[in-house]
Amino acid sequence: MLFEDTYRTISKESTGIYKEKGSKFLAFALPVNTEEEIKSELERFRKTYYDARHHCYAYILGYDKSAWRVNDDGEPSGTGGRPIYGQLLSNDLTNVLVVVVRYFGGIKLGVSGLIQAYRAAAADAIANADIVEETIKETYELQFKYEQMNNVMKVLKEDEAEILDTEFDLSCKIIIQIRRSMADKIIKKLQHSYGCNIIYR
Repeated sequence: MLFEDTYRTISKESTGIYKEKGSKFLAFALPVNTEEEIKSELERFRKTYYDARHHCYAYILGYDKSAWRVNDDGEPSGTGGRPIYGQLLSNDLTNVLVVVVRYFGGIKLGVSGLIQAYRAAAADAIANADIVEETIKETYELQFKYEQMNNVMKVLKEDEAEILDTEFDLSCKIIIQIRRSMADKIIKKLQHSYGCNIIYR
């Protein structure tokens, strides 16, 4: 069985809301790819909703979901970021940031009330999101002799590799992107049959 080479994310920003005892929880789910991007998005929310009491968030990054973070932003520990993170996990999402902005309504909600509120707000934003399945691709540089051009191009076409860049001379160079689950098969074929030198990028 092939290992998975797809992941679930969202295509664009979506919003959600939850109200409880006068407190208002505005939730935003958005696609992100890097921690730098997350930092600038968090700045944007803090500037836009500067008058809110709390800006709790959670994110997951990476195909293997290896980079993640939760932040309670002054709420009791585990009541803000954790429930948001739980919603990302239960929807099997990655490369997504969810921010929940809280306007305090004057009545304390208690630990369980806060957990429920942040979870519900995050769930609403995710429910309103356009969830998409993306393919994990790998990029390689192929180096080969000009005589092998037709053979190499035939393999790339057969296996639906995406050509990103080409340089044709006495020795040729092509940069390709291929679906992760197809990579081994294509690489072996190019190396063994046509003597390609292959560099993973």
